[in-house]
Amino acid sequence: MLRIRTKVSCALALAFTLCATLTGCGGGEGGGSGGKVTLRFTWWGNPDRAARTEEAIKLFEKKNPAIRISTNFAGFDAYKQKLATQAAGGDAPDVMQLDYRMINQYADGGVLLDLGEHKELRTAEMDKGLLATGVVNDKQYAIPVARGSETVVYDSALWRKAGVPEPKVGWTWDDWADAMVKLSKSKAVGGRAGGTDPGQSEDVFEIWLRGQGKVLYTDDYKLGFTADDLARYWEWCSKLRKQGAVSSAEQTTQMDGSVENTPFGRLKAVSDFNWDAPSSGYLAIVGESVKLAPMPSGENGTPGQYFKPSMFFGASAKTGHPKEAARFIDFLLNDPDAGAILGNSRGIPANDSIRKVVAPKLEGFDVVVSSYQKQFEGKLKDPPPAPPKGDASLQTTFSRDYDQVSFEQMSPREAAEDFVTEAKAELRQ
Repeated sequence: MLRIRTKVSCALALAFTLCATLTGCGGGEGGGSGGKVTLRFTWWGNPDRAARTEEAIKLFEKKNPAIRISTNFAGFDAYKQKLATQAAGGDAPDVMQLDYRMINQYADGGVLLDLGEHKELRTAEMDKGLLATGVVNDKQYAIPVARGSETVVYDSALWRKAGVPEPKVGWTWDDWADAMVKLSKSKAVGGRAGGTDPGQSEDVFEIWLRGQGKVLYTDDYKLGFTADDLARYWEWCSKLRKQGAVSSAEQTTQMDGSVENTPFGRLKAVSDFNWDAPSSGYLAIVGESVKLAPMPSGENGTPGQYFKPSMFFGASAKTGHPKEAARFIDFLLNDPDAGAILGNSRGIPANDSIRKVVAPKLEGFDVVVSSYQKQFEGKLKDPPPAPPKGDASLQTTFSRDYDQVSFEQMSPREAAEDFVTEAKAELRQ
């Protein structure tokens, strides 16, 4: 499904420009009756996450009677737009849930508190590489809550019927391409493509680059690849598309971020690229034969995939109660009782100890995700830093330019050169 990474709406940048104001989320001004401190806490999610979060908050308030938590949650699109407006108006909530792509924007905008200055928030039980993804300009503006990794999600029953060996750790991009060709040619799959065309996905391109020892962005937020690299990638994808090994342009351009509208979700392909936890959405469509496979490695065996924070917690730089905000975040991330309540409602916990608490209680597809991640412990390279501010728009540009290639409006070389030129201009802003 990785047409575009989790996107920060253009409303985010627009809101900073307009500096619109919005009343506080959940009410309260940071103070409370009876001498209590009130913290506003907002997040995105579903009703299950909300119920678990509210239960954990009740426990926090019981253990910290001088602090009251005022809450609000919404779906992701509505949440990110409202948060952008609040932040621009100087009214960001005391504690907030953040996406990977929000961190640089909000840190540079002076919205986020440097949590590294607050010893109330413990981070010793977290992987240092994962923790570093919340650092901007040497300051810890956000703390990862949970982690995920990319995957090749596939219909194992159809792969077996087609006589194609199921993927395993260490398979390469050439192995993946060979499998796509064989699957698409097999009568057992009923005319479906082997998988989704990866040319439209900046996420998959990054994994492909990392397998070659390159990066999407350098540490100083410049492009880590050349037009030659991108042209070679798009030429390879185009060859597979023209062979019918991966999805057609008509199928790929219907993708909208949901599993239902991927070629795999429409039963037009027998595999897809996705993040591990969201792949559970395929169960209702494909059935119990859904499995997760590692992303292909570079030809020398270098893995390109990594553990990515599924989300972060941050605090407002303008909160009147920074110590209490840090203490609350610490509770959500490090308290064993809170961990037992929250489970994996935000993904597999980033805290090593809490992950061990949660693991025995997992059920259903959560067990699949946990097992999938466990095989990579200690074997993957550190995740890249949070991407630069311009990345949100460049994801859209990446897909748009490849659409021109897939509909044969531009050659891979022309599109690659156009993208690199536009990307360099965007990153200079």
